[in-house]
Amino acid sequence: MADDTAAVTSFFDEPGVDKTVIPVGDGVPFGVKRVTNEQLGIGGAYGTWGQSYDNAAMPSFVEKQLGEPIPDKERLNLAELGFLSRHHVAPLSKEENIAVEVEVGARLLREAAGACGWQPRDVDGVLIGMSAPITQDYLDRITEAAGINPGALKVAVHKACDGSVSSLHLALNPSLPENRSLRHNIAETLRGKKVLVGGIEGLSRFLSRTRDMNALQLFGNAAGVIGVIPGMTMKFLAGQTCEAFDEEGVLQVEMNYPHSAQKAQTGTNIEVTETGDHSIRIAGLMHQPTDGSSIVMAGPMGMVKLFVRTGVQVVRDAYRAYQEYLAQLGQNGKSLAVAIVHHANYKINKLKEKHLQNEGIVLPMPWVVSEFGNVSAASNMIAFLRELPRLKPGDHILIDGFGAGTYYDVLAVEVGG
Repeated sequence: MADDTAAVTSFFDEPGVDKTVIPVGDGVPFGVKRVTNEQLGIGGAYGTWGQSYDNAAMPSFVEKQLGEPIPDKERLNLAELGFLSRHHVAPLSKEENIAVEVEVGARLLREAAGACGWQPRDVDGVLIGMSAPITQDYLDRITEAAGINPGALKVAVHKACDGSVSSLHLALNPSLPENRSLRHNIAETLRGKKVLVGGIEGLSRFLSRTRDMNALQLFGNAAGVIGVIPGMTMKFLAGQTCEAFDEEGVLQVEMNYPHSAQKAQTGTNIEVTETGDHSIRIAGLMHQPTDGSSIVMAGPMGMVKLFVRTGVQVVRDAYRAYQEYLAQLGQNGKSLAVAIVHHANYKINKLKEKHLQNEGIVLPMPWVVSEFGNVSAASNMIAFLRELPRLKPGDHILIDGFGAGTYYDVLAVEVGG
């Protein structure tokens, strides 16, 4: 990885990025990029909003936020962790934040639909992972603003960084416990239909209520949304889901979405609520901070301990299920083209890769999301879209999501119809 003083090209200046300014406050920079693979019939869009801060500028941003200098021992080597810049919005009122994030969400949905050759009114389902939604009806607001059919199924998933992969898993795998608990199974309902899946993360706003120096240096705004037709352009092959509650509070996150905040007696900390005729909320229990802040996290080694051990186990189990699926079809020689892994930080992913290799599981796990920081549920979708042009019809890929709570979703899929 590069060092923290290296010159960095802003995402806004990259080829193919459509940059505008959202006229709220003093103006909020916003950039979005479309990606389409016509052979696969899959497209999408990703982007970010706010001022771009490279690693050299991050200390001044954090010090302004905190009103005090960062002690040397608290300064992270961000390049070593895989990140070169983050995007943050200047302080805004709640109404202004809502206006910005509704515009961002609506634009991403329209761009993702357009990248697939769809009109927004033709979309049948929208599933979005959001760690910290600006309003409880955020998904309703952005789908309406985007021109999505009012009768489209809307699923808001609040499982921190795992939100977008969990959304995709819900759309593809009818056997998930959450799907089986519903009157109308999401995957069965959406099979063969036009579906938008993604993560939209206004983390800059969320971070305004923390004094955690690690979080302030690592996280930023971004969003990624893909368009798929379950069972056609993307087919579920095998997968695993897991939850292991963070009893020690290694990564504490405020739940600013409805949840009873009680551990369920049903063996799951995930609450599934049908909030309307066409709306569902999937909410995961979090270990919340006790000091009233939005997030408190251990250092990088704490994150490694939290995510690597269980994360390796879930990937291993999903990989074995995938191998069993291939054996049933007599396709034992088939291999995974790529693994799309949540970009929590580079060291976590490299360590997972090493542990998996020690077990004989060799997966290409490219690090491709460096100019956004850790963007929670958006990172898997951005990583997928950056790999999308290289994928071929019939390719099998592994998608690995994990996040605070802690929650894990890993699934193997086939792309191309």
